[in-house]
Amino acid sequence: MVSAPTRPVDLYPTRGPKEELIGRKDPVVWSEPGTPGPFWARELEEYDRDGFVTVDELVTPDEVDELRAELDRLVTDPAVRADERAIVEPRSQEIRSVFEVHRISEVFGRLAQDPRVVGRARQILGSDVYIHQSRVNVKPGFGASGFYWHSDFETWHAEDGLPQMRTVSVSIALTPNHTTNGSLMIMPGSHRTFLGCAGETPRDNYKRSLQMQDAGTPSNEALTTFAEACGIRHFTGPAGSATWFDCNALHGSGDNITPYPRSNVFLVFNSVDNTPELPFAAPVRRPSFIAARDTTPISR
Repeated sequence: MVSAPTRPVDLYPTRGPKEELIGRKDPVVWSEPGTPGPFWARELEEYDRDGFVTVDELVTPDEVDELRAELDRLVTDPAVRADERAIVEPRSQEIRSVFEVHRISEVFGRLAQDPRVVGRARQILGSDVYIHQSRVNVKPGFGASGFYWHSDFETWHAEDGLPQMRTVSVSIALTPNHTTNGSLMIMPGSHRTFLGCAGETPRDNYKRSLQMQDAGTPSNEALTTFAEACGIRHFTGPAGSATWFDCNALHGSGDNITPYPRSNVFLVFNSVDNTPELPFAAPVRRPSFIAARDTTPISR
């Protein structure tokens, strides 16, 4: 008789009857000290301490121009709008995000394999990597809505089955990011504690959560505790700058009610040693365009 495969131990239980605070059980920087790569040692130390690090010019102005032109092409293409990978604003019905953009677009596909990007992901995660998720976020002026406070890992663990905190995101600015146009906010040091959220995950939760987060949202009391302990940092910078941030860092962004648009490309790298299991707190997996099934490592 063949026994059923053993379910991995759930190190980070969430979506139960009440919120839980659980100390991080995984490293933040997984590579050995002195591992070669694009990051300086002091940058990795900053990332380990705060849960994020910024790079002032990850891509050049000419490359930004190419990426911006490609973004404009995507959001005005009727075929892209009709694709399930395009998410629209509830009020304006304008495109808010385009997922799996590294597969839809050759331009963004090249960026996802660029050594300046992939090399930093390998350095943080200490292994080969693959793309768990990619997307462009578009925040036009005059009313584009934000994303409420959350930990990406809480969702990726609960709904995608990632067992460990061995995943890193990079947000690359395609337009200037100001404090006033809905820029990214992070709580420094929040990555050291996992906040298990209360409440069950509805079936096909992603259809709602990509427009407005509900399941997996921390309580006001928990957010106040984290904010008082950690503080809040705004990320601003010119087009081409980038913020690398840990999967468990609490982050969010406000609405953009200014005339000035804000657009970013997000690339999420996961370790090939942290491949998805069954969801830990959801009835079904999310679609592969949101949480990749293909874990083939990006070639060196």
